Amino acid sequence: MGASRVENAEKDVKIGLECHAQLLTKSKLFCSCSTDYHDAPPNTHVCATCLGLPGALPVINERAIRYGIKVALALGCTIQPMVIFYRKNYYYPDLPRGFQITQYEFPIAFNGMVRMEGDGEHEREIRIKRVHMEEDPGRLVYRGTIDTAPYSLVDYNRSGIPLVEIVTEPDLRSPKEARIFLGKLRSVLEYLGVFDGDLEGALRVDANVSVQGGNRAEVKNISSYKGVEKALLFEITRQKNLVRRGLTVQQETRHYDEVRGVTLSLRTKEFEHDYRYFPEPDLVPLLISNRIEEIKQEIPELPDEKKARFLAQYSLTREHANALTFDIHIADFYEAVAAQIDPRLSATWIADVLKGELNYRSSSMREASKRISPDDFVVILTYLKKGVITERGATEILREMLDLGGKPEEILRSKGLASIASAEIEKAIQVVITENEAAVEDYKAGKTEAMHFLIGQVMKHTRGRSEPKEVRRMLEEKLKGNHLNE
Repeated sequence: MGASRVENAEKDVKIGLECHAQLLTKSKLFCSCSTDYHDAPPNTHVCATCLGLPGALPVINERAIRYGIKVALALGCTIQPMVIFYRKNYYYPDLPRGFQITQYEFPIAFNGMVRMEGDGEHEREIRIKRVHMEEDPGRLVYRGTIDTAPYSLVDYNRSGIPLVEIVTEPDLRSPKEARIFLGKLRSVLEYLGVFDGDLEGALRVDANVSVQGGNRAEVKNISSYKGVEKALLFEITRQKNLVRRGLTVQQETRHYDEVRGVTLSLRTKEFEHDYRYFPEPDLVPLLISNRIEEIKQEIPELPDEKKARFLAQYSLTREHANALTFDIHIADFYEAVAAQIDPRLSATWIADVLKGELNYRSSSMREASKRISPDDFVVILTYLKKGVITERGATEILREMLDLGGKPEEILRSKGLASIASAEIEKAIQVVITENEAAVEDYKAGKTEAMHFLIGQVMKHTRGRSEPKEVRRMLEEKLKGNHLNE
């Protein structure tokens, strides 16, 4: 194989995603079974319809259709006047009927777009090929990994849950971009109030990937954002290695083993005609063009619009605006705080400090809001602005509330976090100077790193109840005075 082909294989990566998002309806897509199945025993949220028993007829969930239209509108798609459900025929143990009810030639919408931060400095536009609805299959539970398990168990609680499938064009160019896209998509869906990304299995992804000179391979049912990035990294490397060795990449369906971090061949890739699509005879075509204008009025302010407003209304940095609008729960929390206290101070403490603490705890804003309210956060920032506490004290109060709950004023009192007076700081400085003569001499000799050590010692003596900037100023004055008196 020529060197130019190998070089192109290094550069030309095409990734398309098929994203399956569970919709937050109370009942399933074609029956009245509850969708609140996540903590339920296996096979307890089922009926004759979602089990595919003979004679059971499907009935379309009106709310699910409205949610699907809402998603398509938010993604800038062209809504079709009519949708038709089809049977997609294939055999798999989690599909009790032997076919899946989905949409084929008449989906909800075509031709949308998601704008996102690219794997670099510039924004990227990812085209949406189509948006359609279908029922979720059941869930297979393996005893071990998919290729080593002696058997698997089937739980049909998930069978029939409404899914909206969002299919992209192959516009993504790296695993990192795929992860960024999924984050942006999750943000849009949660802003719409039709999706909860914290639920297990709420968003599952089939990733189609190819490098130049090879066929497209599909990696099925990846259930985490990081998992998508890792699966694609492995699959791209696998395909590039085949191209380098002059071998052909097979068009096939593969499984991502999250434990080992590898993709495994499942079967040769099916083509559309293999599924023998035909219209579902038990469901009539559904006219949706008369609902579009009404549903448009239900579309809330979406992440990009909110970011633009935050930049204009609160004079935030672009970095802070991005961080605060990515998650609807953080955006709402910020606005409630910024309505009561300096918006830019609020942005710094929520985007940098609070989000950092949440990430450290692998927690979400929705979980954190059970222990800390916007009013509590305003109290902390008010203490900080008035000099009642230092930045370190504010952080300690925040951490205590996130871990154990409580009120800011109680934690301030019980932990003794109130800032100390200048006289007490001066006493601490004198003790530190006396106990650390070598560091003092190093500072006088021009070793500026000695000042960091001395500041740290003073902070230790004052138990973090003094501001480092003020400590530095007082230390410099003290050491300058000492030097003049010698």
